[in-house]
Amino acid sequence: MLDLDYGSSSVIGDRALHFDPTAVGALGACIVKGFADAGMGAVGKHFPGHGYAEADSHVAVPRDERKFADILKKDLVPFRATIEAGLAGVMPAHVIYGQVDAEPAGYSKHWLQEVLRGKLGFQGIIFSDDLSMEGASVAGGVPERARAALAAGCDMVLLCNDPAGQEVLLDSLKDFPLASAERVERMRKKGGRDLRKSVAYREAQGLLKELA
Repeated sequence: MLDLDYGSSSVIGDRALHFDPTAVGALGACIVKGFADAGMGAVGKHFPGHGYAEADSHVAVPRDERKFADILKKDLVPFRATIEAGLAGVMPAHVIYGQVDAEPAGYSKHWLQEVLRGKLGFQGIIFSDDLSMEGASVAGGVPERARAALAAGCDMVLLCNDPAGQEVLLDSLKDFPLASAERVERMRKKGGRDLRKSVAYREAQGLLKELA
């Protein structure tokens, strides 16, 4: 979770690591590296940042009317830091950043291709957020949502809370090209060790007890 805690979002709230972009970037980078030590690839969300928009994208279509320069200066900082740390995947937000693009980030070539791939140099896999969420509804039905996400630059689409729609979705995409094997490979388990047996894990447990 790389969103910033602006104190205004009804869904991000204390799910955010911090309100300071540098702190979120540093903590996020540590999580990415910790996952890698265990053999896992990490996915960062909700690109380019869901913390400022008030509405909950599960039940509404949130809007963030800030200028791109403001988002770049703050919300993109954690994504840049974690990408440099080896972030394997990114999940865009179902948020419309009206000063930048008319489409939600997950349907936006500007956000996914020009900013994420271009400006930030991200080479990993892009997962859509859950297409059964209300924030995804602006594209139409489930097949239309999926094609909009894939056309914008998503490599994989998620449909988590619509079992009946999953068969429809799979059927609608049966002739669609598969995601890049190279990007998919970045998500596969690579080595790793049981971190619970490490000194660092025991030290972290002790520190957490002290903080509590």
